[in-house]
Amino acid sequence: MRLEWKTYALGIVLLIFVAGLELIPPRIIGRIVDEINRGSLSSDTLWLLLGGLAAVGIGNYIARFFWRYFIFGASIRLGRMLRSQLYRHFTDLDQRFYKKSRVGDLMAHATNDVQAVSMTAGAGILTLVDSVTLGTFVIITMITTISWKLTLVALLPLPIMVALTTRYGKMLHSRFGVAQAAFSELNDKVQESVSGVRVLKSTGEVGRDVESFENLSSEVMAKNVRVAKIDALYDPTIFGIVGLSYILSVGYGAVLIEQGELTIGQIVSFTAYLALLTWPMLAFGWLFNIVERGRASYDRIERMLAVKPEIQDDRMAATTLSHSEVEVDIRNFAYDETVVLHNVHFRIERGKTIGIVGRTGAGKTTIVRLLTREYDVKDGKIKIGGINIRQVKKSLLMDKIAVVPQDHFLFSDSIANNIAFGRPDASMEEIIEAAKVAEVHEDIVRLPEGYATLVGERGVTLSGGQKQRISIARALMTAADVLILDDALSAVDAKTEESIIEHFRVGNPDQARVIVAHRLSAVEHADEILVIEDGNIIQRGRHEALLQETGWYRETYDRQQLEAIVEGGGHDET
Repeated sequence: MRLEWKTYALGIVLLIFVAGLELIPPRIIGRIVDEINRGSLSSDTLWLLLGGLAAVGIGNYIARFFWRYFIFGASIRLGRMLRSQLYRHFTDLDQRFYKKSRVGDLMAHATNDVQAVSMTAGAGILTLVDSVTLGTFVIITMITTISWKLTLVALLPLPIMVALTTRYGKMLHSRFGVAQAAFSELNDKVQESVSGVRVLKSTGEVGRDVESFENLSSEVMAKNVRVAKIDALYDPTIFGIVGLSYILSVGYGAVLIEQGELTIGQIVSFTAYLALLTWPMLAFGWLFNIVERGRASYDRIERMLAVKPEIQDDRMAATTLSHSEVEVDIRNFAYDETVVLHNVHFRIERGKTIGIVGRTGAGKTTIVRLLTREYDVKDGKIKIGGINIRQVKKSLLMDKIAVVPQDHFLFSDSIANNIAFGRPDASMEEIIEAAKVAEVHEDIVRLPEGYATLVGERGVTLSGGQKQRISIARALMTAADVLILDDALSAVDAKTEESIIEHFRVGNPDQARVIVAHRLSAVEHADEILVIEDGNIIQRGRHEALLQETGWYRETYDRQQLEAIVEGGGHDET
């Protein structure tokens, strides 16, 4: 209302103007009836009164158009603002929030909940102003121009309506909140099933998943039916109250006519005014309905907006970094109670490569998450360019660090736009060069539309290896000071892996690189290799030195070499 007060003010003025115009036709009709009853209605007077009705109709038409434009336009802009606010908030929140939240629920906040709030800001304002303004105008006109006694009798049922609609509103608020939460669950179910449709089909679980969806859909329907039952009470209640008012008005009005206090024309005008009063009564009941829906949804939105990211920029955070050397000094780090990393210390100099290997769950990806500040180190420090990353703006940190994660996410866009995602202004030549470095150029040009080929949601139309290499090309486009490959070469063959790594070594001599891998061939060239086990560094050194030691690295290397020989032999026989 503060942002759009001028627009709302214009809309409300026009609504009041329309309410004033609505009072004229009953007065004109009552005069015509009385003139006919007295036999004094002339042709000129009739045409003059009919012309007045026509003028009121035209004025009403124009004013109604513009109040709708102003008030509903403002509510639509509110919806856009809320959606933008939520979207910006979602992008600010960290990984801990997304680990606990469901995508479907977040989508429901940005769609159904925003729609309900927007409805309150549009139709809610309309019903509030219209019910109060038109209702007040009509009642005052009935009192001053016809009979205060008849008006009082006609309004006797109104307290009953107020009491009932208030009770309905409280019930609606509770039930609508439950229904919206159920819709979030259904939304999440659909999103999860569509994303995992390949797994469902490959495991033959489609039937069970459809049954689960139908059960959940039935629950959502049942909860919405409970809301609809309250909705369904409003109109019958209000029409019943209006009907009771008509009975009282006509009955008592007949008595007043018999006593000579009113004319037939006045009773006709009164019943016309009473008909006008039907809408404010309906609007009043509808207002409770709309407002309670909006309140329930806005409560959900407020709770979402109240969630603060755990990782926030320091007010004195650095906005520039001179160089990209990284120092890691982690004494202890735990997600909950269990310590995940202990005494992890290493340094990545410009132009150097660090390899990190170890068993699944050893803590390798946790190191990556700490380097990119998905989580903060409390017992220890990580520095980049000599500055603790907790004192560096997150946006600057992400400009300095490019990550190719295990989950190779691609957007539903062209391959060229996916590669250039971090640099939308990149030329086609730069995109192709990055694709060549990532060893995916030849695969792309073989596609029907080349770089213009649209990939499906999350890159579903591409193979795992293609998605990995396009993700690598996207990271290369950022020309970051630090490049992190988090098991990003697992879906490519050994020859392609070797070629990509060689490009890294010669392509950007000042770039610091971190390669996390299960396959040891990916880190053979590294300037230092760290072997992680149970969150500790149990071995460190160059590839050749580690092969001379007895331990996990040499055992794993020998096993992987044997597996490569066996697989190669099997392939030849085939």
